[in-house]
Amino acid sequence: MINMGVDYYEVLKVNRNATDDDLKKAYRKLAMKWHPDKNPNNKKEAEAQFKQISEAYEVLSDPQKREIYDQYGEEGLKDMPPPPSNGGSPFNSTTCGPGYNPRSAEDIFAEFFGSSPFQFGPQSRGGRSMRYSDGSGSTMFGGGSGSEKLFRTYSEAAAAGGAKMLKKPPPIESKLSCTLEELYSGSVRKMRISRTVVDGNGHVVPETEVLMIEVKPGWKKGTKITFPDKGNEQLNQLPADLVFVIDEKEHEVYKRDGNDLLLGQKLTLAEAIAGTTTVNITTLDGRNLNIPVTQLISPGYEHVVAKEGMPIAKEPGNRGDLRIKFDVRFPTRLTPEQKLALKRAFTSGR
Repeated sequence: MINMGVDYYEVLKVNRNATDDDLKKAYRKLAMKWHPDKNPNNKKEAEAQFKQISEAYEVLSDPQKREIYDQYGEEGLKDMPPPPSNGGSPFNSTTCGPGYNPRSAEDIFAEFFGSSPFQFGPQSRGGRSMRYSDGSGSTMFGGGSGSEKLFRTYSEAAAAGGAKMLKKPPPIESKLSCTLEELYSGSVRKMRISRTVVDGNGHVVPETEVLMIEVKPGWKKGTKITFPDKGNEQLNQLPADLVFVIDEKEHEVYKRDGNDLLLGQKLTLAEAIAGTTTVNITTLDGRNLNIPVTQLISPGYEHVVAKEGMPIAKEPGNRGDLRIKFDVRFPTRLTPEQKLALKRAFTSGR
């Protein structure tokens, strides 16, 4: 049984029957994701991923290399005659041995994007970007000692003189309306989006995709959920980010005030002065609460039920309060007998 070594199909996330267009689309997506200058906080892993993605694309997009790889794996590639030397590349793989010498990952990247958004200086022939020289005899993507010289940041190259970088358009924002129940208990929303993407042949085409959004308990209006590079793509620019902004739907019973919930409760004057009121409510998660209020209630009085408000997103397990505000309804008219009875009731204790 042949040991295939690295599974280039798995590297590009394509099946073994992938067409040339499938390979281009997969490479475009993964190369943009893993370019080291786009991953400054995880550069070593990004460099390794970027090199492997480029190597996988080069092998599978070349009919001769792909046929050899499909039959013999990496062992077969080792026996291929090396191409003419052109100065070497920091991305040459040590995986495939001396018989196979991959092209520069940045050259492949530049062929897709015209000029690399992470590379600087004038372009060389054939649409490839020239490597930037740091003046020490080593190039931006070749020579030098150590991986720190393989990639230069935009600011470093620009400071050294002249920079050309693809621009990223502003994020695309879309409102995500949620009920108070969804923001109380959390929910999973499926959002079908339509956007434009650049296919493997450089054509702008429409695409539909379903995104999963996990709404966390306690999220507030204005909370933003960002999907990097899921906005529209256009030629010669980076894809935009897609941002969903939480919006709260109005509730029939409750109002939200930060982490607290507000509830209005109407009482008659008789109920307010009786001191034996019970408030029956259904919570946002469906529980029935009977809240006794055993005191005289004046207009505007607010009764606080601790820990029955909204979840606090940054403090798991903690909640705000439920604040019940009473509206005492006074009678619009009284009979002479009722007026006399009230007068006697309120003056008898003097």
